[in-house]
Amino acid sequence: MSENYNRTTHRNTLSFVIPLKDEEESLPELFDGIRNVMEVLGASYEVIFIDDGSEDRSFDVIQALHRTYPSIVRAIRFRRNFGKAAALMAGFEAANGDVIITMDADLQDDPREVPELYEMLMEGYDLVSGWKKHRYDSLVYTIPSRIANFITSKLTGVIIHDLNCGLKAYRAEVAKSLVLYGDLYRYIPVLVHTMGYRVGEKVVQHHPRKYGKSKYTVGKFYRGFLDLLTVLFTAKYIQRPLHLFGSWGLLLLILGGIIDGVLSIEWLLGYTSLSNRPLFIVGVLLIILGVQFISLGLLGEMITRNQRPGQTYRIREML
Repeated sequence: MSENYNRTTHRNTLSFVIPLKDEEESLPELFDGIRNVMEVLGASYEVIFIDDGSEDRSFDVIQALHRTYPSIVRAIRFRRNFGKAAALMAGFEAANGDVIITMDADLQDDPREVPELYEMLMEGYDLVSGWKKHRYDSLVYTIPSRIANFITSKLTGVIIHDLNCGLKAYRAEVAKSLVLYGDLYRYIPVLVHTMGYRVGEKVVQHHPRKYGKSKYTVGKFYRGFLDLLTVLFTAKYIQRPLHLFGSWGLLLLILGGIIDGVLSIEWLLGYTSLSNRPLFIVGVLLIILGVQFISLGLLGEMITRNQRPGQTYRIREML
């Protein structure tokens, strides 16, 4: 990594948002790495740890760091494991910085990458996502991840090689505008792109896991594809569901109307009997489906105009 970043004038406050679960051994080393980098930068910063239901001594370690660095270290502790999306949302809401940096707590993300991510933001990007080009994860993780990244890029048009990299730099307004739930955090670059922000990517150093075990399971890979359908829908139709359901409904309605219209004319002219024409029943079913699709779109329009996203996590304590 380039070392010329210390010549740049940094005036913004940085907020590090770090979700974690059972990472007691990694936290002191991670914080030391962040502190060393920020001393070189000379910028003001805060580190917000979000303890997502840890069952080890992670929060005790965070409390010790808070006692030593009360003006820098902050913490949010959930009552149970609510997932990474909820942890990120809580961290984004609590962050006071102009720039928000997200990192995983397992030491696989390198804090020394932060200055160059920051510089890309200053060049005009609104989100800069890390790309772990050379990974130290097992093939069980890397192969499904590459497949998912390829499919997502093709379907969404957002060319990002590593959507799920935890190391990202955001302008605060971008992070705070996100609404995340389930596993949607995997598609943050796509969500940000659909909101009209400029998304960039940077190759970052990836380190092998030093302590603990990976939280990845194969089930997350399959859930990721279901969430991709959510992203594709919300990207285009979340504010106008009638355009999706209404289009299909209108098509079915017209097709069913044409079928039944032609058969009805033949019946009126005495050319056929409707009692022995199953195609007439098909036409009726298409009309019914068309009306249902349009009705579903109208209901969706009513919901999107009145619904407000609620809080999906519960905090146990904050520092």
